[in-house]
Amino acid sequence: MLALSKRSQVAVGIVLVLMMAITRGSHFSTVNLLGASWAVFFLAGVLLRPRWAFPLLFLQAVFMDVMTVGWDSAGHHCMTVAYWALLPGYASLWLGGRLYADWHREHPASLLVLTASMAVSALVCQIFSSGGFYWFSGRYPDPTVIGTIERLAIYYPKSLGALAFYVAIAVVLYVGWQLLARQRVAEGREA
Repeated sequence: MLALSKRSQVAVGIVLVLMMAITRGSHFSTVNLLGASWAVFFLAGVLLRPRWAFPLLFLQAVFMDVMTVGWDSAGHHCMTVAYWALLPGYASLWLGGRLYADWHREHPASLLVLTASMAVSALVCQIFSSGGFYWFSGRYPDPTVIGTIERLAIYYPKSLGALAFYVAIAVVLYVGWQLLARQRVAEGREA
């Protein structure tokens, strides 16, 4: 099982909030960064134990989206009743992260479990987010199952790629942190 100290969880939580703030839309960055929202929810599931982290991050995402389109622009292209499909979508990423945290072992084979957890939870999220928009936004007059599959084929690889990019960075940082901690312990025994 993957477990961080409370102090480490606070630091990770701050980093995740900042990642979403910097990469969600064009709020703070003039550089077009890959959106980290999916990775934020997945990594929050992996690394943060408090359950209230999920609703807090979801409220941050909603607040940032509403601020982007403005309080009076409820008719914006993305702000439809379908927007609420993001709730179960992001929840699937968070849950995938929670499950992975329970399955995690300090062994290289754990990367296979991480990859599978990430891919499955991202697919479920894509079905909710893209499928929800396709079926319930009112932007597509005659949605079909084939149309849904076509959308998944277009958007899932891009979304999974962005998720994998940020999770790979997190894995490198985690492995580096673990190696540094082991080195400190070894040096403490030698002294």
